Amino acid sequence: SFIGAGIAHAAFGGVAIALLLGIEPLWGALAFSLAVAWAIAYTSRRAALKEEVAIGILFAASMALGIFLLSFIPGYRADLFGYLFGNILSVSSHDLLVSFVLAGLVFTAVAVLYKEFLFITFDPGMAEVSGFPVGVLQGLLLSLVALTVVLSLRVVGAVLVAALLVIPAATAYQLVRDFHRLLFLSALLGIAEVVGGLIISFYLDTPSGPTIVLLSAALFALVMFLRKRSP
Repeated sequence: SFIGAGIAHAAFGGVAIALLLGIEPLWGALAFSLAVAWAIAYTSRRAALKEEVAIGILFAASMALGIFLLSFIPGYRADLFGYLFGNILSVSSHDLLVSFVLAGLVFTAVAVLYKEFLFITFDPGMAEVSGFPVGVLQGLLLSLVALTVVLSLRVVGAVLVAALLVIPAATAYQLVRDFHRLLFLSALLGIAEVVGGLIISFYLDTPSGPTIVLLSAALFALVMFLRKRSP
């Protein structure tokens, strides 16, 4: 969850750089998020820091950089709310095309490197002893998180994207314990919550990001309540 939050705030820094340079914010978010993902992997290994510490440093620096740079951009406030909290109306056909391509890359990479990612996540020490390039694999895994964050940036925004990464998985964990089923159910719940949240936001005329996250949180609370009541 902290990884998702850190990279999401890094994406906001990338948006600010892109706006300052006059280029497409989506590409700025993507490039900067990938750079931060590899910086987290490198710093946590080379500086003998826990990954959470490296994320915390880059989290704060990226968000501060974004706010600092935006102060130099005239009229940035008009689009700032959308990047922070999401705005489905700002999603263009170009954004959709890029999202489909990035989603395909994420699914392909996970399918090809699934066992390796599983190994380095649960036992990185043994993976390193076994000859796996742990540093490279960690960088690739964090890069996939960065791609997922960028995919969600337009819809839910940088502030709320971490919730969308965490809540569906937490809800699925209340229902299944098998790791493979957990992955599948998490993805299924995430898709359902995004679609449901978008429908609700359309009819209530509310921001898409907060609506999706509130629906996700409500479903998590409902599942947790029903599990406690079941014998």
